[in-house]
Amino acid sequence: MIKNIILPLALLATAQTAMAQADPELDDVQLDSIFRHYELEEVVVTGTRTPKFLKDTPIQTRVITSRDIARTDATNVQDLLQQELPGVEFSYSMNQRTHLNFAGFGGQGILFLVDGERLAGESMDDVDFSRLLMAGVERIEIVKGASSALYGSSAAGGVVNIITKNATEPWTLNLNARYAKHNDQRYGGVFGLSSKHWRNAFSANYHNKDNYNVTSAANPVTRVISTIYGERTVDFKDKLTWRPSDRLSIGARAGYFFRETTRTVNLPERYRDFSGGLRLDWLITKDDNLQASYAFDQYDKSDYQQLRHLDIRDYSNVQNTVRLLYNHSFGETAMLTVGADYMHDYLFNTYLAGAAREQDCYDVFAQYDWNITDKLEAVAAVRYDYFSDQSNSQLTPKLNLRYKPNHRLVLRAGYGMGFRAPSLKERYYNFDMAGIWIVEGNENLKAEKSHNFTLSAEYSRANCSLAVSAYYNNVINKISTSAPYFKSIEDKLPYLPYTNLANYRVFGADVSMQARWQNGISARLSYAHTKERLPKDKDGNTINNQYIPARAHALNANVDYDHQFTKRYGIYASLNGRLLSGTENVEFKNYYDVTEGTVRVKYPAYTLWKLSLTQRVGKAVSITTALDNLFNYRPKHYYLNAPLTDGITLQVGVSIDVDKLF
Repeated sequence: MIKNIILPLALLATAQTAMAQADPELDDVQLDSIFRHYELEEVVVTGTRTPKFLKDTPIQTRVITSRDIARTDATNVQDLLQQELPGVEFSYSMNQRTHLNFAGFGGQGILFLVDGERLAGESMDDVDFSRLLMAGVERIEIVKGASSALYGSSAAGGVVNIITKNATEPWTLNLNARYAKHNDQRYGGVFGLSSKHWRNAFSANYHNKDNYNVTSAANPVTRVISTIYGERTVDFKDKLTWRPSDRLSIGARAGYFFRETTRTVNLPERYRDFSGGLRLDWLITKDDNLQASYAFDQYDKSDYQQLRHLDIRDYSNVQNTVRLLYNHSFGETAMLTVGADYMHDYLFNTYLAGAAREQDCYDVFAQYDWNITDKLEAVAAVRYDYFSDQSNSQLTPKLNLRYKPNHRLVLRAGYGMGFRAPSLKERYYNFDMAGIWIVEGNENLKAEKSHNFTLSAEYSRANCSLAVSAYYNNVINKISTSAPYFKSIEDKLPYLPYTNLANYRVFGADVSMQARWQNGISARLSYAHTKERLPKDKDGNTINNQYIPARAHALNANVDYDHQFTKRYGIYASLNGRLLSGTENVEFKNYYDVTEGTVRVKYPAYTLWKLSLTQRVGKAVSITTALDNLFNYRPKHYYLNAPLTDGITLQVGVSIDVDKLF
């Protein structure tokens, strides 16, 4: 493993040495301009809900640009985050539904947005990551730490905001395809039109991957996976914008997503999503801006009985959201942001008590962004949420400071309170989970609350940058499933109830270094340390967790080379690696008979590398060849939380910008 990180470490060390030994002002100016072009001049909106340059935002934000997305060749957000961020790992439930662990927070504590809007539906308490495709994405903004003061429930651990592209040229058309083993096929197209007052972006995507079998070594200590399930997905999205004047913009969007997975012969599982929305952005005066929006999202699950040609829906989550957001600028000194949301949340499930449940959610929030001096900025926010189900309410504050003593160094500090209201599923579910146990809702659940503290420093000089951050999270009344139990001796299946756990704590630190040279070479090294104090119930007993805890150490390394040899030929080569330390997890010996007790499962350290080469032919054609899992890593035992890979994979893809052919 150590040998595999020598190259990126050496390149970064060379960058630091060169910066220390040769630092002419002219070179600094030239290289600084290159660095700002790619990183510092990026405009972000997620941390404060107002546009700010990345270097000026008081909330530390990681941006993954469209350039980064294209170079990773990621299909969906799961592929992308694992390649770009240390401390991110996806594990699996017993039916291989995906679960996120991001710096100690699961999918319930990380809020995923698309263009600032929430997503309906869940799969084992996480959003359906397969529907978050990277086609047509402009950038992704990631804010770690409590963001509930601006975004409400489920943002205790942070926010991932996926921002889609707008058409900017008279017309554009991109067609792309990729193929890999296990019949892994991906086809897509993005079509854009733009005029003085109108612009439209449309995307269509298809992805297929077959089921395949894997083999584990002898004598596993708990259940192993023998078949890795593929999927078939179809996705359409359209985004229309009308600008009748420079002060007014009106937008509309619509989307459809379909996914099918076959775990049982003649009974494929189907997942559908229908989404749409309207948005108005009005610059009333140079100091006043009003935004209004409506969003609709419906996520359904069904089982298709192929022999009877019946598609039986057993789950539907529908969210209708209305939002108002007003910004007032006090010149260069301060900005006031106030907003309000209303969401109607409807949940149908054949396993819910009463089959269907619904609630109304209201919130109001305010934020004051104050430039105290040229070097010091403070942002304070407070939010009030009300949920009609059992009349729950919550007040959440936050405070962030940014100090910039010079143009190279930025210091940030912040406190934020987070919370997560119990979902309708967690309160009222009563579900026979594949004959293993009955997941039992709890109407008496309390809201999960957390206190988050962060410190960070960023330093940039010439072609290099260094960022260091540390955080502490204390979670109170964490919502989770508890230990299974039998209600009576006649019960054939145990019950797995939702409950509030005792305090849960997460400590962590991140370090990121990157460098870029004028010769086309760039490198990035990112490290994350996470220390979890595993949750216990109110009686002090450690809770069995079917999902893997955060690994203590995670390292992502990337080295790439970009060069244009002639006007008609250039290349981009990249080596990307993930290194994760080992960990342990207490799991049931046999999930189909929990009376056999638990066992401590060891998950060893592992590393995955990807080598890719993109050849640019003319202005329109790119051909990409990649070797994923370059060193052919395979887990000894395919436990639920092991990486689901069966070795090295060759990927071949092509992308054509049709508009650039003419």
